[in-house]
Amino acid sequence: MARHRSRRYQESAAKVDRSKRYPVEEGFALVKSLAGPKFDESVEVAVRIGIDPKKTDQLVRGSVSLPKGTGKSVKIAVFADGDKAEAAKAAGADYVGAADLAEKIEKGFTDFDMTIASPDMMRFVGKLGKVLGPQGKMPSPKAGTVTPNVADAVREFKAGKIEFRTDSGANIHAAIGKKSFAADDLAANLNAFLEHLRTLRPAQAKGAFIKKVVVSSSMGPGVALAVE
Repeated sequence: MARHRSRRYQESAAKVDRSKRYPVEEGFALVKSLAGPKFDESVEVAVRIGIDPKKTDQLVRGSVSLPKGTGKSVKIAVFADGDKAEAAKAAGADYVGAADLAEKIEKGFTDFDMTIASPDMMRFVGKLGKVLGPQGKMPSPKAGTVTPNVADAVREFKAGKIEFRTDSGANIHAAIGKKSFAADDLAANLNAFLEHLRTLRPAQAKGAFIKKVVVSSSMGPGVALAVE
C-alpha cells in the first residue's frame, strides 16, 4: 500500500530537486526552510555505505561526539555497582542498577534511550538481548557503551555523543542536531560524523565506502548532499 503523505510534506518535497546533490550547507539551509510541525524537529542523516550487510565482518558500529551537540535530552540506564554506580549517578545517569535493573527491564521497563554497562555487569545485561537488541539499546564495546569508565561515558553521551550501526540495507541512520540549529552547526556535526565513519571502513569493503548521504528533518523529505 502506498504511504499517504500530508499536504505539507508534499509541498516541501516539491521544493527539493531529487536529481541534485546539494552542497552541504545549502542542503541544510533547504531542510531548515521547509515547513514543518510546531515542535523543533530532529535533523537526521542516512548514509548508504559500501559494504555487504550479510557479512558480519563488514558491519559497522560505533559512536562519535558531535562538536555542536544533538540538542536532545538523552535518558541513560547504567549497569554498575559500588563506586562506579555512585559515579554514574553523579555524572547524570537516569537509572543505575545491577540485578535489580535487569529484572525491571525483563518485566518491560524500557523508558530510556540507551544503556551503558561496566564489563563486570554483562552477566546481567547479556540476558536482556531479546528486550534491548530489537530496540537498539544493547550495549557494545565498539559503541563505547561497555566500558569500565561508565561515568565518563555518561557525560560524553549526555553532551552529544551518539551511537550508530548499519541496518540490513547497509544504511546508517543518526540524529545530528535540531532544525533550530544554524546550518553551519549542522554541517559541523555532519562532517565530524562522516570523518569518524570513514575510519571504521572494514578492510573487506570494496569500492566507494560512502555512497550516498541524505539529510532531512524528522518529518520532512530527504535532501541528498554532495560529499567527498
